[in-house]
Amino acid sequence: MNNFSKLLGGAALTVALSSTAFAGSAEGPLVSSDWLASHLDDPSVHVFEVSVNPNVYSEGHIPGAVNLAWHTDLVDPVRRDIISKAALEKGLREAGVDEGDTIVIYGDTNNWFAAWGVWVFDIYGVEAKLLDGGRQLWAAEGRDLVTDVAEANVEAGDIELSAANEDLRARLVDVVRASETGAADIVDIRSSKEYSGELIAPPGLKETAVRAGHVTGAVNVSWGNAVAEDGRFKSPEELREIYATNGVDGSKPVITYCRIGERSSHTWFALSKILGYDAKNYDGSWTEYGNSVGVPITNVAGTVWTGK
Repeated sequence: MNNFSKLLGGAALTVALSSTAFAGSAEGPLVSSDWLASHLDDPSVHVFEVSVNPNVYSEGHIPGAVNLAWHTDLVDPVRRDIISKAALEKGLREAGVDEGDTIVIYGDTNNWFAAWGVWVFDIYGVEAKLLDGGRQLWAAEGRDLVTDVAEANVEAGDIELSAANEDLRARLVDVVRASETGAADIVDIRSSKEYSGELIAPPGLKETAVRAGHVTGAVNVSWGNAVAEDGRFKSPEELREIYATNGVDGSKPVITYCRIGERSSHTWFALSKILGYDAKNYDGSWTEYGNSVGVPITNVAGTVWTGK
C-alpha cells in the first residue's frame, strides 16, 4: 500500500502554497501558515507532505497531512520518470480529491521536494499550492504537529487529470540546444563548487555523473538565494532583482537544473509561479547531462572527469 492509500481520518488531500506575496489568501501559488491553520478542517482542502527525508513525517506532521515519499509515491516504479497520469489520478481519487478542491504541499529543507511535488502535479494540470516556509516555519511558530496516522474510509473523489504538459519539462535535447544557440537562459541552482566542477555532487550523495562542471552558458544562482531565513520565499521584487543581476529577466524562456531535478524545482517555482516567467525544469539534470556523450560542458576547476 502506498501513501496515497494511507489517509488521515476524515482529511482531504491538500497541497498548500504560502508566501509573503500572497499571505492570508488562497489566491496565487503560495499560502501562509495562518491561512492553512484556519482551513485544516475544511473538507475541500487536502494537505500533502513531500519531504527530502520522508521519515520526518512520522516524527510530527501537520494535522490531516498525507505523506508522499518522493522516491516511491511520485515516480514511475520502472522507468526514470515521474508518476504516470493514470497512477496519480487514481491516487488522488482514492484520497477523496474532487475537481475544484484545494491541494497544498509542504515539506522539509525549505520545501525542496515540496516544490518538486508541485511541479509534478502541475504537469498533469493539478494546480497545487505550496505552504510558504514549509515544516520549518510551521514548527518555529509553535503550530501543532501530530504523530498519529489514522486509517479512514474516504469517499472516492472525481478529479480528472490532463495529459502531461511538456511545456513545463526540459529534456536533454532542449538543454543542449539552449547551450549551443542561447535560445533559453539556463540556471544552474547547485552550489558554486558543483558549478565549477570542484565537486561532482554534495558530500554523501550517491547519484552522480562521470563529468563534473556545468552546462556551457549556464549561470549559477543557488536555489537558497530565493528564500529568507525563515524559509519563506523572498518578495517578488527581491527575486526579480536576484535573477536579473545574473542575466535572467524573463525576456527569454528559462531552463533550471540541479543534480536530479529537485532543487531546481524550487527555482522553477520562484521563476514560473511567483515571477510568471516561461520556465521549464530539467529533471534529468546533472546525473543525465554529466553522463551524456557529446554535450557542451564547462569545467573551470580543471577536474574534467571527477570532482575532488
